Amino acid sequence: MTVIPRPSDLAGEPVAADSCAPCNAHEDGEGSVQVQMDPRLHIDGAKVFSVYGKGGIGKSTTSSNLSVAFSKLGKRVLQIGCDPKHDSTFTLTKCLVPTVIDVLESVNFHSEELRVEDFVYEGYNGVMCVEAGGPPAGTGCGGYVVGQTVKLLKEHHLLDDTDVVVFDVLGDVVCGGFAAPLQHADQALIVTANDFDSIFAMNRIAAAIQAKAKNYKVRLGGVIANRSAATDEIDRFNARTGMRTLAHIRDLDVVRKSRLKKATLFEMDPTPEVVAVQAEYLRLAETLWAGVEPLTPTPLKDREIFDLLGYD
Repeated sequence: MTVIPRPSDLAGEPVAADSCAPCNAHEDGEGSVQVQMDPRLHIDGAKVFSVYGKGGIGKSTTSSNLSVAFSKLGKRVLQIGCDPKHDSTFTLTKCLVPTVIDVLESVNFHSEELRVEDFVYEGYNGVMCVEAGGPPAGTGCGGYVVGQTVKLLKEHHLLDDTDVVVFDVLGDVVCGGFAAPLQHADQALIVTANDFDSIFAMNRIAAAIQAKAKNYKVRLGGVIANRSAATDEIDRFNARTGMRTLAHIRDLDVVRKSRLKKATLFEMDPTPEVVAVQAEYLRLAETLWAGVEPLTPTPLKDREIFDLLGYD
């Protein structure tokens, strides 16, 4: 059995590569034991948002454009990609930057040998970008990766001068590892489309957030409707569960084109539809910066979602 190296000053024993064992575990909800954050890795000062949603729903595009919107408001922004694909910051940096795990491996996990420029990259409009990466497929735990990333940022005092941190998190995975960003976040945001699969994933994510909220400061901020002409199914789910929509990003071809051009929407030609979607992101950033009342929704049972959204 191989063991992922862990610096000795982190709490807990080394994590076996074929396990997702908790570190100083405690219960995070009914029947669930998840990875616990080292209390020394708390992010102070910045407002921290964690973005979740079904795989392929546009979380990275949403996160990157939201980060730029915050930067347009004069905020100092750090975006942290938490996906082994390490493409969260692609449109900000115009390339796939090395991951924290890549650079740690290059120095045999001696973090003291790393420089800031080894793992932090400046993107469009000054947004600072980090890709956490992940363990090899089928091994290790994403919680370790997130913990190492935040540890490096704190060691180099990169969070001292940051106003906003945006975690962009892998798919709809809600295991202890990939729920780890919720331990750092003030608010969690869920990206969804106006369809059954996206809303089904949103319901599970909302339940995971509620579990974390019992032991951590994270609260559910709301829903970002994405790639959707209408929001009737989302509205129906919100009304039933106590969720709310914070922004609506319509299904626009310019969004697809921006990804192909390795650009954020704020770098595209200012056509009326581009200006409109920029305004929606700016409005969302202003809303989140001002603060939104936390939600305490009531997630549905699987059968209830099928019944609610019209499946016979």
